[in-house]
Amino acid sequence: MSYSFQGKTALITGAASGIGAALAHKLADQGCRLALVDLNGEGVTAIANSLRSNSCAVTAHILDLADASAITALPQEMTESHPGVDLLFNNAGAALGGAFIDVKADDFEWLIDVNFHSVVRMTRAFLPMLLKSPDARLINVSSVFGLIGPPGQTAYAASKFAVRGFTEALRHELAQENVVVHTVLPGGIKTNIARNARINLEDMSAVEERVKATEANLITPPEKAAETILRGVDRGTPRILIGRDARLISLLERLTPTGATRLVMKLKGNKP
Repeated sequence: MSYSFQGKTALITGAASGIGAALAHKLADQGCRLALVDLNGEGVTAIANSLRSNSCAVTAHILDLADASAITALPQEMTESHPGVDLLFNNAGAALGGAFIDVKADDFEWLIDVNFHSVVRMTRAFLPMLLKSPDARLINVSSVFGLIGPPGQTAYAASKFAVRGFTEALRHELAQENVVVHTVLPGGIKTNIARNARINLEDMSAVEERVKATEANLITPPEKAAETILRGVDRGTPRILIGRDARLISLLERLTPTGATRLVMKLKGNKP
């Protein structure tokens, strides 16, 4: 199976940095029109401007994905500059660390809004456009924490398990349609997600220690992640694993569903 990105219109959330920015650059190189979405207005505008120099049709949309009404209004804003949407990359995400008992309810709900509800809302908003495309793709980014649930990641794991479940059910619902649905399961990607995470610890030295420990496990460059995603889209791969760590975790989860988390923690030198 081979997919031509030439002349298609791709909508990418979280496009100001990381995997989203890498996807934007690689899709522009393949002649794809782009609609880039991010809360970071300065960052997403800079990415859009850099890609327009390649004669690529690009629009930047500054949007808080926790704002349901803003997502509802986005399709109309899109149609002012683009003929439709052929590829939707629900890539944006945030992180929240801390034991469940310490995580504030408002923070937990915010993370679910950003990581899960936004995926559902974006899909609902743009599925009519995707269905009108003769060759559409829906790509939802979950995580290896959508396969296992480590301690200290209750909100993040809940959101990513939800994305995986939603996407895999939707794939079967759309099996007879022109929309191919992909679940992306990245391992540790070298982005700023750990630095930008909300961590529920009062001791700032402990926060910095937690961030550094997390960053040590972020091993795959976002450019490599974007290549893997686009290769999976090109091949029609339903579940796209990114990185050796993701492949290992997926294997362990299949071999020992209730013991995979403990094994992964031991391999990383953490206490079970």
